[in-house]
Amino acid sequence: MMGDLADKYGPLFTIKLGVKPALVLSNWEMAKELFTKNDLAVSTRPKLVAVELMSYNQAFVGLSPYGPYWRELRKIVTFEFLSNRRIEQLSHIRVSEVHTSIKELYDVWRKEKNESSFVSLDMKQWLSHLTFNMVVRMVVGKRYFGVTEVEGRDKAKRFMENIKEFMRLIGTFTVADGVPWLRGLDLGGHEKAMRANAKEMDNLLSEWLVEHQQKMALGEQELILGGTDSTAVTLTWAISLLLQSPHVLEKAKEEIDLQIGKDGFVSESDISKLVYLQAIIKETLRLYPPAPFSSPREFTENCILGGYHIRKGTRLLPNLWKIHRDSSVWPDPLEFKPERFLTTHKNVDVRGHDFEFLPFGSGRRICAGMSLGLSMLHFVLANFLHSFEILNPSTEPIDMAEIFEFTNTRATPLQILVKPRLSPNYYETL
Repeated sequence: MMGDLADKYGPLFTIKLGVKPALVLSNWEMAKELFTKNDLAVSTRPKLVAVELMSYNQAFVGLSPYGPYWRELRKIVTFEFLSNRRIEQLSHIRVSEVHTSIKELYDVWRKEKNESSFVSLDMKQWLSHLTFNMVVRMVVGKRYFGVTEVEGRDKAKRFMENIKEFMRLIGTFTVADGVPWLRGLDLGGHEKAMRANAKEMDNLLSEWLVEHQQKMALGEQELILGGTDSTAVTLTWAISLLLQSPHVLEKAKEEIDLQIGKDGFVSESDISKLVYLQAIIKETLRLYPPAPFSSPREFTENCILGGYHIRKGTRLLPNLWKIHRDSSVWPDPLEFKPERFLTTHKNVDVRGHDFEFLPFGSGRRICAGMSLGLSMLHFVLANFLHSFEILNPSTEPIDMAEIFEFTNTRATPLQILVKPRLSPNYYETL
């Protein structure tokens, strides 16, 4: 709908969210002007009901207002978990979790394969469990999915259900966000659900909170929430797109076989050689950015953008979905063509400097977990495609319907067929 409004009213237009004005930005030229000339003026976050109730009153680094607290917390989180040096130091955890998950899936295949030697797999569930274990181990040294203890399995299940509900609710715009004086009525019951979700998350994390300083713990909680869901969602879209485009899937496997070999193991240092796989991730992020409207921002001062006067207090909604599908920038914008990132757009990067492609945002509030997220995306996808053949179980095309919540998720689960593509010795020695 917002894309249609942009076609009608142009790259900048305002809407009313109740009594609150919001500016919808829908092309790269305006994005460049905003994030270069006016970035400071739009570096804070609005205090939405969900943010207040579910992030300890804007205590999370990604949701806190711009200022000294945010700068200090971002510095701590970046230094402790998200610096390139720290990411490299934790690489053994990512390797261990990927190998363990692949071996576990191989064991399931051996027990449950059908007459065609395939086994059915819920792709989002498998990826969510993998990324959850990976992130939780990097943050607090614990592993949940795959453990034999009933208590551990139950806690992991509760965690995943809580994260799923958190991501749904954090993207919910309540009536009170637009008309604050109606908050006491809790129309729709959203505030009640948000309070319950926050209480459950607090209970689940209480054993970790007492082990760490409060600021550190808040950063850890947010890394688990964001790192698990957005990574699994993006990888699920990548697999969906590959199943829709068998020629792309074959090229990806050919590249992996050429660079790694069928007897080798994919390491993180190999990713630099897998240029086509990197292009697949970029094209997936173009078509399905994890947060299609980025995280909402709010203007803290009056400024001019595109010749228009924007008032202080106006909320900002960058329509990344529309920017990434601009036909004046991206030929055949609706088509899945990873090759574009090896030819016409080979110099376009994801790190917020090329304003036609902003999957992680731009400016001061660019996603702090971008480098870790990219590392996980490339490493998991490379290992999965190296280890298993994948197949659409239906003769019908893959359902690509989307649900726009905080993250851009599939409307239906992705159920696929998998079977090993390497020798049994490969899986036994993981």
